[in-house]
Amino acid sequence: MSDSDPRPDEEEPPEWAKERAREIAAADSADAGEPSDAEESADPDAERVPDIPRDAVTEAERLTRLARDAVDDAAATAYRERRDELVAAHDYEPRIREEDDTLVLYPAEWVEDGTVQFDRIEDTDRGVEVSLSGPGDAERYEEVASHNDAVADRIEREHGAAHAANVRAFGAFMANHYVKELDRATLDERAEFLEEYYPRNVWPDEEQRAVVEESLTLVDDALSE
Repeated sequence: MSDSDPRPDEEEPPEWAKERAREIAAADSADAGEPSDAEESADPDAERVPDIPRDAVTEAERLTRLARDAVDDAAATAYRERRDELVAAHDYEPRIREEDDTLVLYPAEWVEDGTVQFDRIEDTDRGVEVSLSGPGDAERYEEVASHNDAVADRIEREHGAAHAANVRAFGAFMANHYVKELDRATLDERAEFLEEYYPRNVWPDEEQRAVVEESLTLVDDALSE
C-alpha cells in the first residue's frame, strides 16, 4: 500500500456529503459579517422600544383626556376603567404624575401594591410618558394644521364666514401653542383661547365676537357627524 492510498479509516466521504459541506461553508461565509443575536442584544446603543404599542398609548391618552373633561363622575370613571383595561392587556399600569401633569405607563412588573419599585427598573426606556398639558409632537405640526384648516373650511361651507373665521383662529391657536387638533382641546385650552388669545390676537369684528362660543360648538357638531 503506497503512502498516497487512503487507509481503511480515512475513506473518502461520498460526493453528496462533500456537496453538503460546501453548502454549509458558503452559508457560514455569507453570515460572517452579520452580528449574532447575542452581539445585538449586547450593543448598548441598540434602540429599545416600549412593550406597549404606539396606538395603545395614543388611545390611553385620549381616554385620560375624556375622563378629565367628562361632566359626570360615572362617565369619567368609565373612561378611566377602559384606559386601565387597555394598558393592562399589554402588562402596563397607568399613573398621572401630578407635578408636571404627565400620563406615565409603567410595566406592571415594576409595580407592587400600587407602588413603583425602583429597584425593579432595569431599563427606563420601557416606560412611557405623555404630557397632558404641554405641546404635542412638533413633527406633527403640518398634519395638525392641515386638519384644523379642513375643519374650518367645512364650517365655512355649512355655516358661513364669521363662524369659519373663529374656527380658523381656534385651529391656529391649537396648532401653534399645543400642536394639537382643535377637537382634542381640553376645557382649559378652550377657556385660554376665549379669554386670552381671542381678544388679544384675533381682532374679530362684531359679528365674529358675537358668535365665537357658538362657533366652537359647531366644531363639536361637525366632527360628531
